Amino acid sequence: MSHVRLEGIKRRHGRIRKKLSGTSERPRVNVFRSLRHTYVQAIDDTIGRTLAAASTKVLGAKQSGNKKAAEALGEKFSEILKKKGLTKIVFDRGGYLYHGRVQVLADSLRKNGITF
Repeated sequence: MSHVRLEGIKRRHGRIRKKLSGTSERPRVNVFRSLRHTYVQAIDDTIGRTLAAASTKVLGAKQSGNKKAAEALGEKFSEILKKKGLTKIVFDRGGYLYHGRVQVLADSLRKNGITF
């Protein structure tokens, strides 16, 4: 990615983070996209600890930087959250625009019973 584009993502993420914060009852779910993979983690910002994490790496998909893999990741991550007793989250899109992989991931989480 170009230097200017990364600066824009960081600037947008800073604006988002001013408004969003996660707790142990309602953690912040952060999204990170790379060219090959998509990563998500549930974070309790009050103690600074990651409660759950998943990525398309663990799914073992050959093509993992696409919408289909993001949907599968949403299903897998919702199962992980439910096992930990978390059904309400705060969604942090990580400075990325809400479309493509990020939108499909969010829709998949909602479809599988996670509310935000």
